[in-house]
Amino acid sequence: MISDWKVAIARDTAVPSLGLHGLHVAFRGLPNLKVVGFFDSKADDLQTIMAVTGATKHYRDYVRMLDTEEPDIVVLCSRHPYDHFPQIKAAAERGIHIYCEKPMTASLKEADAIVEIVKKNRIKLCVAHPARYNAGFRKMKKMVCDGEIGRPLTIYGRGKSDHRGGGEDMMVLGTHIFDLQTFFFGEPETAWAEVTCGGKPVDRGDICDTVEPIGPTAGDDIFACFRFPGGVRALFESRRGLIDHGRQKTHMGIAVIGTKGTLSMRFDDRKDASLTISRRPDPPDADACFEAVRVVDERSVPGAAPPDDSLRGVHTPRATMFLESNRYAVWDLMQSIGKDRQPVSNVVNARLALEMIYAVYASQVTGSVVRFPLTDREHPLERKKE
Repeated sequence: MISDWKVAIARDTAVPSLGLHGLHVAFRGLPNLKVVGFFDSKADDLQTIMAVTGATKHYRDYVRMLDTEEPDIVVLCSRHPYDHFPQIKAAAERGIHIYCEKPMTASLKEADAIVEIVKKNRIKLCVAHPARYNAGFRKMKKMVCDGEIGRPLTIYGRGKSDHRGGGEDMMVLGTHIFDLQTFFFGEPETAWAEVTCGGKPVDRGDICDTVEPIGPTAGDDIFACFRFPGGVRALFESRRGLIDHGRQKTHMGIAVIGTKGTLSMRFDDRKDASLTISRRPDPPDADACFEAVRVVDERSVPGAAPPDDSLRGVHTPRATMFLESNRYAVWDLMQSIGKDRQPVSNVVNARLALEMIYAVYASQVTGSVVRFPLTDREHPLERKKE
């Protein structure tokens, strides 16, 4: 295990972005650690951001920062998936481990290449899918594994269904839902989906504009079904304009339905979500009665200072989940480096979440059930009609 960690942070404010999920402050308060560099091609408000991150030096060039500081870990904060591949490649080739914002990439071929780059250079890459580290979702998984709701039948996931509902919602936020489904039940076996736009079926070439540069997307209405081992079915649904994000409770979250009950939890970046359970064997729409589940997080990072709650709503989303989950994610990354194991949220399951997104479009444009792993790694919306 490394005794004195060196961390560098890449956050280029020259590129417009909708916001941050707090990756740049994930290492704050951890022991035996120094933030040696901060990359930003701009220098606006530099004094504030250097103080927030604890970085000692600013760089306008990412590769120069890596070569000069030789950090053990670099944090990639960009929300835009196409920024990540060159940054990952440069770090991996220098033997630098990585904490990367989701989605890891928008290209399945790039994801395949990243898996090989990480393996070849013997580095660890942790992807910021925070639900894997959240106490509530971890408790939910344990309750499922312990048989609290009997035999699991269906895991139902929804995106936010706001103004981005459909394809953009699936790429930006559905990646969390798909990652949770694989976290609970492993690798999917098959997928079937229906994707429409304005009530009409989406076909190859029907690519729509998006708020952020997230790769090919289509549709304002998506319904998808996956089969997992053991006969578990996973559903994903997103419809544009169902909610006003500023006024209503988020739709985003999962419910696991079993033979003896149902577990439910929202994924909300505005407030802390609670885990609930219905202990009735009836379907959840048949007068189910939900009650709160007590969640006690007994984890701690030895020698770490308490999380800085003042960062919530300013440098991280308002929900405690992001501040705490980022901390446990980077601590898991550090432990995985020392013990030479994969992080809980790693390059392989990040690729799998993207592969599920590809499978949704592949099923729609072919009108058929598709099987995993996908043999065609081209994006289904971009592949020419035969």
